[in-house]
Amino acid sequence: MDDNNKIGVLFVCLGNICRSPMAEAVFRHLVVQENLERKFRIDSAGTGNWHIGKPPHQGTRTILDQYGISYEGLQARQVAGDDFKRFGYIVAMDDQNERDLKALARQADANIIKLLDLVPDSVLKEVPDPYFTGNFEETYELVGTGCKALLERIRKEKDLRNPN
Repeated sequence: MDDNNKIGVLFVCLGNICRSPMAEAVFRHLVVQENLERKFRIDSAGTGNWHIGKPPHQGTRTILDQYGISYEGLQARQVAGDDFKRFGYIVAMDDQNERDLKALARQADANIIKLLDLVPDSVLKEVPDPYFTGNFEETYELVGTGCKALLERIRKEKDLRNPN
């Protein structure tokens, strides 16, 4: 499938070393399990620039290793202006990043959503930053639930069926 025709999903957090690369890796894993990887362009970025070029945080790598989810090739980058055109789904981890993305998008017709807004019965409405909390397990559980809900939403909106 031509890259321009792929469904673009961009996960965004503050520094792009904890939550958003975790979500990128988990979502990729789900998409591969469903044999839909040829239909997607999946990436992650941060609103801040402190960690550009760095791999995911050790805590993120450890939890992904624990669950057998690859993070190979992931490195931090900052949100760029063309991301709002390249990605049909821009998924923020918390309120502040959602606000920052909306400010950056300006007039772009971007579909910016907060991950846990996709999980109506979630007590939390923001994915806590494990860089500060140290609780990578909680973040992983929330990200996993949110990514499953996101894939289900995209399946319905794009009428995607499992090719198997």
